[in-house]
Amino acid sequence: MCLSIEYGQAGDIMDIISWIMMIAVIIIIAGSIGAFIHSGKLRNMRDSRFSAEVFYTLLIIYLIVIVGFALIYFVLSMNHVLLVENGELREVSVIGSLVHSVYFSGVTLLTIGYGDIAPVGIGRLIALIQALIGYILPAAFVLKLVQSNHKDGDRHSDML
Repeated sequence: MCLSIEYGQAGDIMDIISWIMMIAVIIIIAGSIGAFIHSGKLRNMRDSRFSAEVFYTLLIIYLIVIVGFALIYFVLSMNHVLLVENGELREVSVIGSLVHSVYFSGVTLLTIGYGDIAPVGIGRLIALIQALIGYILPAAFVLKLVQSNHKDGDRHSDML
């Protein structure tokens, strides 16, 4: 008796694994942003204008979002939802596809949008969501700083 998986079955299994990976990445990204938004307080900000903690938190959140969305684009490229380079569909290696995905994710999140690589299909909606996150994230950090400084000021005045 020989066990074999036909091509159609292997493709179905890869589709399921791809969707599971994309859902896991979305949960990680949402969890990271949610943890920042709902965190209790940022320390050591009362007396300084620049907070290394806030800077590093911002940097880590941006890296998580860039890598997370890059993985989503990469999984989509493995399912033939492609990123188009210079208006042409191009066959690239797996490493090339990963590099294009990371590059496109970074450019999209930072709202630069050079236009040299463009998504096709559902990738367009995902790129819009990522660009929205990249646009709103800095405002959320500023709001978090203001709220934290306001709470610290209230606590300081209560102690007097």
